[in-house]
Amino acid sequence: MGLCQARLPKTAKPLNPELQEMLKSQVIIFVIGGPGSGKGTQCERLAAKYQFQHLGMGNLLRAEASEPTRQGRQIKDIMLKGALVPSGFVLDLLNTNLLQRKEAKGFLVNGFPRELNQAKDFERVVGRPPNIVMVLDCSTETMIQRLLLRGQTGHRADDHESCIRQRLETHYSLCEPVISYYQQNHLLRNILGEEPEDAIFAKCCTVLDSLR
Repeated sequence: MGLCQARLPKTAKPLNPELQEMLKSQVIIFVIGGPGSGKGTQCERLAAKYQFQHLGMGNLLRAEASEPTRQGRQIKDIMLKGALVPSGFVLDLLNTNLLQRKEAKGFLVNGFPRELNQAKDFERVVGRPPNIVMVLDCSTETMIQRLLLRGQTGHRADDHESCIRQRLETHYSLCEPVISYYQQNHLLRNILGEEPEDAIFAKCCTVLDSLR
């Protein structure tokens, strides 16, 4: 795994002032939570309602991993082990997609940041924090059951139990500092992810409406 990660950038490319300026006026919302917490489902619904662009970092990384290249194979190997792709590559990927869709009314970034360094690097490279960070709070048992069910009906290579448990372990070990960081900066909005989907959506809408 170390060899794979060494070939991918650990530090993001800096953005010039012109590109930073392009992103300063955008509404950027981070949506975080464990695998299976419902981030993708809620982001899709919110994007449709508010005409925001949904950027699912997991989907973007899986697209990169499916490429028949050395880099694609490296990313795939890392993800199948339940580990994290190096932060520099992830942030470069995010910035590329933000800048490609600069006409969007706003962005819902699902699954970023995964660790504290990513949160700080985003602010350093982009020159600003997100407008708000929503965390979907869900029990381990609920997330495992949801992911196992998804694994039975979908085609995600990482939705099998051993990988799920490794992904959850990685998430919990890295997530707490991220949550604390955004809480200290008064950007965090905690939403209980155990409730029915419509109830969760209503609470998410309340958070977005507060930005207007």
